[in-house]
Amino acid sequence: MKTLSKALHGLAASLLFTVPAFASKTAPGEIPDLVKGWDHLWFELMVDLLVIGGIFGVAAIYMMIKYRAKSPDDVGNGPKLSTAQMWGWALIPAFIFMADDFFLAARGWSLWNDYRRVPADALEVKVVASQWSWEFDYGDDVTSDVLKVPAGKPVVLRMTSDDVIHSFFLPDYRVKEDMMPGRITYLWFYPQKTGKTFVTCAEFCGTNHSDMVADVVVVPEAEFHACLEAEKGKDVASAQPVAKSVSGGARPAGAPEPSTAL
Repeated sequence: MKTLSKALHGLAASLLFTVPAFASKTAPGEIPDLVKGWDHLWFELMVDLLVIGGIFGVAAIYMMIKYRAKSPDDVGNGPKLSTAQMWGWALIPAFIFMADDFFLAARGWSLWNDYRRVPADALEVKVVASQWSWEFDYGDDVTSDVLKVPAGKPVVLRMTSDDVIHSFFLPDYRVKEDMMPGRITYLWFYPQKTGKTFVTCAEFCGTNHSDMVADVVVVPEAEFHACLEAEKGKDVASAQPVAKSVSGGARPAGAPEPSTAL
């Protein structure tokens, strides 16, 4: 019994020391790749379920065949186990499964922390959801219904809703976050390659819920800044004719002559 107790204590100690070592693989200051992280964790989970399911499946089939009743009068008898064997068969498999579960949980918790920790130099875009569209605000009165971002730079989205609960889902970046009226939520993602993907709403939000899709376009950083400056220039140009009409237009009837005093 003492040998069994020592073995269990050793297994528990190794679990405590090895799980944190596997929990984090991102170096300080490095931008974590959430896509690879979630994909790898999903692969580990599928392998885990396949191996455990296979072991239990083979064992169950083996015992069904080996210990099947040969006649209606057969009565099964369990093997006689000592106290040490009884505790060993109960606790050792439990510790093995707990070690496996804690390992996967630690990997998931590490990824979740990376998902909630926004990189310091991330580009910030405000997002407003409404039935049934997205509005992306880059600041300086530049808005769009397409999310255009630079490649090689993390992007953080500060999000809210104008009406009901929506859920901002970027399938290609493995991130999703709810949006609700009166509250600011956020998510971040790391577009590393140029290309075109999409964002969709993952929370049923009304009759046209399935139409709530927008393009996500990743372009080179220089092109992104050029597009942003061009949009700012359009805003300035569109404001100038309004200023001229106010200053140079006809005065309303009865209005006094403009003063020339400095």
